Amino acid sequence: MYDFTPAADATPAELHADLAQAALALIHDEPDPVANMANLAALLWQMLPRLNWAGFYRMVDGGLVLGPFIGKPACIRIALGQGVCGTAAARAETQLVPDVHAFPGHIACDAASRSELVVPVLRDGQVIAVIDLDSPEPARFDPVDAAGIEALARIIAPHI
Repeated sequence: MYDFTPAADATPAELHADLAQAALALIHDEPDPVANMANLAALLWQMLPRLNWAGFYRMVDGGLVLGPFIGKPACIRIALGQGVCGTAAARAETQLVPDVHAFPGHIACDAASRSELVVPVLRDGQVIAVIDLDSPEPARFDPVDAAGIEALARIIAPHI
């Protein structure tokens, strides 16, 4: 059993560095991408405070399909360009959304979500998945979070 507990006094940058190290420790020897995404979703949930959803959407046949996650049941398929996740995948760009209700075309899987961070996972320049984090707090995520999850995406890309 793994126990990754961040230091109570960790700065956001330190928290993301610890998250990246913990992620690599979890997945470095495991070849199964679904098992790795499942453990990573649980790790994100454990280490990042104030979330109500953490998980993955996988690129399958030109669209996003729900992958391992923690939170309420979610939309199963998302077209490229649709909602925050579909926009992140279509543009291959991080989407940092302080108010999801102001995002054109937002897909409300959980009405409690107020802010969202979606980071594409790229392999050989192609989007293979997105990491999706939702919070019930407006403006929960900031550029430090975005940079930390982008670093995590680069680390995990060969393993999912």
